[in-house]
Amino acid sequence: MTTEPANDDVASRIERVRAGRSSVPPEKLIRNLLRLFDLKPGEEEHTFTFPPLPRVTRDRLFGGQVIAQAMVAAARTVPAPKQIHSLHAYFLRAGDEGLPTDFTVRLDFDGRSLSNRRVIVRQQDKVIFNLTASFMAPAEGLSHQLAMPDVLGPEEVWSAEELVANIPDLPERAIENLARPRPFEMRGVRPRPQERATRHYQWMRAVAPMPDDPLMHRAALGFASDMGLLSTCMLPHGLDWATPGLFSTSLDHAMWFHADFRADEWLLYMMDTDWSGGSRGLNRGSIYRRDGTLVASAVQEGLLRFAP
Repeated sequence: MTTEPANDDVASRIERVRAGRSSVPPEKLIRNLLRLFDLKPGEEEHTFTFPPLPRVTRDRLFGGQVIAQAMVAAARTVPAPKQIHSLHAYFLRAGDEGLPTDFTVRLDFDGRSLSNRRVIVRQQDKVIFNLTASFMAPAEGLSHQLAMPDVLGPEEVWSAEELVANIPDLPERAIENLARPRPFEMRGVRPRPQERATRHYQWMRAVAPMPDDPLMHRAALGFASDMGLLSTCMLPHGLDWATPGLFSTSLDHAMWFHADFRADEWLLYMMDTDWSGGSRGLNRGSIYRRDGTLVASAVQEGLLRFAP
């Protein structure tokens, strides 16, 4: 763990986080997010490509990015009015932001109400990710949902600056992460290690308005669904992603979309874990609109290796 400078008190840390998060205008952050979904047609039919990012900011390709891009690639081959309602994906190799990413879509099935697509994602001819997605035309039917839990609203929970103020012993690595400009605002209360929690939540929304295209909102939620979910199975052990000696990475990711929503309005992400073992941990998420409507569900298994 990096040792914090002695003069780096809480006030200066809060200012660092505030300055870092405001260093890029919100509208530009959203333009950059939407640019990730702007896939170019490849040389063959039903193929797409995304160029290397001009500036590499991570040591590996963010899982939420490739989930969202594969969703968009699949959707580009499905006629309206069908919309994506579920996806199942596997992370096979770590991707590289500095390399072009190629998407090959297999049109496995097209029926009157349902379509199914497989997406194979490659970098340098190596498969890094697979996704299967199902699409369905809007339909009426029986309806029920689990009620949204009674939790504090987004105005009542911690922003990034308040997180730093309330947990003054956050490691330097966590401060640097909180200070990064992000296309999503996240607000929540992080359980303390001694609580050994199995559940936590955060509110999230895009930092600026997005276009009305429903696919862009579903892709944005696919992107954001990978932010914080894997850390859930670390909570019962009093660990987090910054704990020295802990290696974690996503193995698979599944999502189901239940209702329409806007990613630029507050969404509640309730996350829980009921198992870890064999160097793996299982995480589940339920995503609600602020009016209590359950709009999506997510499940993710991750690799956890801890050598203190």
